[in-house]
Amino acid sequence: MNPNPHRTIRILGIDPGLRATGFGVIEKTGARLAYLASGCIRTDADEALPARLGTIHAGIGELLAHYQPEQAVIEIVFVNVNPQSTLLLGQARGAAIAALVAGGVEVAEYTALQVKQAVVGNGHADKVQVQHMVRRLLSLPGDPSPDAADALACAIAHAHGGQGLGALATKGFRVRNGRLIQGKTKGSE
Repeated sequence: MNPNPHRTIRILGIDPGLRATGFGVIEKTGARLAYLASGCIRTDADEALPARLGTIHAGIGELLAHYQPEQAVIEIVFVNVNPQSTLLLGQARGAAIAALVAGGVEVAEYTALQVKQAVVGNGHADKVQVQHMVRRLLSLPGDPSPDAADALACAIAHAHGGQGLGALATKGFRVRNGRLIQGKTKGSE
């Protein structure tokens, strides 16, 4: 039995960051997308790392309680030139994922390349292009902030291609340097 194609699904998109974790909440009904909210969870740079991660975790928990999304999507961390920045970003992402899982929400993950390809049509689009397309797709009065736009783009990508027959195909691919490439992952034969 096929699920109702006109059922409304609420999706929370997350763009993880230690300074600012972007979020965006949309609803999908059939092929129609509706904007609900977006913004950033900001941490205090003067606080210790555990306190900052706690702020992200608590902020995601508040979003779950308020908006009650059925699904969440978070961007996969890419490898930076600076390994310390990559580790910090990974920890911020981990705090967000832990909050989502603790809240009982189904979590999907996409690379930035996949998100940009799904929303802009170009996997190497810049932030301004993503902001403009998010504005157009959600009929917003202005461009959202870059972090909020990235989070909304994650939610849009999931709504358009992350489910059902139109799923973003990732089987047989692996992530390397933040890009999805065809090939076997280590240990798979």
